[in-house]
Amino acid sequence: MTLLITMTAAVISTLIWYTNKSAREMKCSILCYMFWGASLMWLVDAAVEYFEKGAAFFQPSAAEMLNDTFLGLSVTVLALVVWVVYVLIKDPFMTRKKL
Repeated sequence: MTLLITMTAAVISTLIWYTNKSAREMKCSILCYMFWGASLMWLVDAAVEYFEKGAAFFQPSAAEMLNDTFLGLSVTVLALVVWVVYVLIKDPFMTRKKL
């Protein structure tokens, strides 16, 4: 679930960054890097766990799935908080020339 949640967030943030010019000014690329990095981390974790457990990896219990869901949501929220703090510090709208 963590991989699924972070991959979804990575794809959504990348689509927003790619299609919206103001998103580029808001430094959404930083958010994309964080989500894709987390997705890569969870992908490697899933591969290692699959090699250790084998087919049992695909039969998680309900408690494991709930924990993975909370972890994925926590990682997503933390990345959003870090990005908002970054944007507040950089404040891209203050650097524009006022007409």
